Amino acid sequence: MRYKVPMADFKPRGWYSRGYLPHFDGGDISQAVTFRLADSLPAERIWAWREELKSLPKDKASAEERKHIERWLDAGHGAAYLRDPRIADLVQSALLKFDGERYRLHAWVVMPNHVHVLITPEEGQALSRILHSWKSFTAHDALRMLKEDAFRGCSQPSKLWQRESFDRFIRNEDHFRRCVEYIHMNPVKARLCAAPEEWRWSSAGESA
Repeated sequence: MRYKVPMADFKPRGWYSRGYLPHFDGGDISQAVTFRLADSLPAERIWAWREELKSLPKDKASAEERKHIERWLDAGHGAAYLRDPRIADLVQSALLKFDGERYRLHAWVVMPNHVHVLITPEEGQALSRILHSWKSFTAHDALRMLKEDAFRGCSQPSKLWQRESFDRFIRNEDHFRRCVEYIHMNPVKARLCAAPEEWRWSSAGESA
């Protein structure tokens, strides 16, 4: 089994923002992170949802917004370049490259237009730097592939990844387990496979 359950609950620290989303960079605290392709979710769609939900209490509105986002991403909107096995392999290899050195990668899944990871940075490693490294490396090689063979006949994107990501710190052991289950079940929920371990770009088979 690749993942380990955290030993204790903890309090959040290290909040920051680079745009319209708050982020949490808390050192060696486990976090669930989602990052997505640049064309997978138009900003105007997020603002429309927020307008619809503005009458709800803040916590409930935030939870409902996240559900909207998850359903939208699972529908596979955008060019979904991660459907290309070469690019999905590239992303998965990047996630695994420094596992055990810069971070502990507890669970992951590469979906057609987004990626989920459950990660604990090692001491001295910032989550923001880890994400930047993944995106920078994979974007360089993926965009080169897309330029060379005009994947699926689409026009070539100017960038691969959306700058913002979604992250949530893990509160306790039960939250940790639920995050692992969510990540592994995502391809099944999106009707991409019948069982988690069937999805090639996931940690599900390793933890079975």
